[in-house]
Amino acid sequence: MSETADLNPTIVEALYGEALELADAARAAFELPDALTGAARGEDLARIALSCEALRTTTRMMHAIAWLLNQRAYFAGELSGPQLARHGRLALRQAGPDPAHLALLPGDLRTLIECTQRFYARIERLDRAWHDHFETAPPVHRLRERLGRSVAGLESRTR
Repeated sequence: MSETADLNPTIVEALYGEALELADAARAAFELPDALTGAARGEDLARIALSCEALRTTTRMMHAIAWLLNQRAYFAGELSGPQLARHGRLALRQAGPDPAHLALLPGDLRTLIECTQRFYARIERLDRAWHDHFETAPPVHRLRERLGRSVAGLESRTR
């Protein structure tokens, strides 16, 4: 993988820091005694919902962190391009939250779950782009390439 404007060590480090913060927030938020308040604290369904969504959320974040660690290892020269291609793929799409479970959770937990889903979606886009060899160039680059081809076509016709 050659360095591109799409993914570089600075971006990977920033995402890694964000992932660690989200994972730590999830760990703290899903601590069972503190996560449920009021009447929901004693309800079995609320406890099950909390446990299921905690597992989904932390799994989502651990997969994202593992992907970012592989990217960091590549940029540090600890993994070759072929090794990264073979072992650095993001895990298959993670299951989203169960709407019935979300209804039983407090609003701050629902917000945190949504944040982790958005973060994972960003990592998925980067992973797809890497595996597509970053052919999805920024619009300005695509326009420049089209203009270059057009100019080359005009020059070949005028000769």
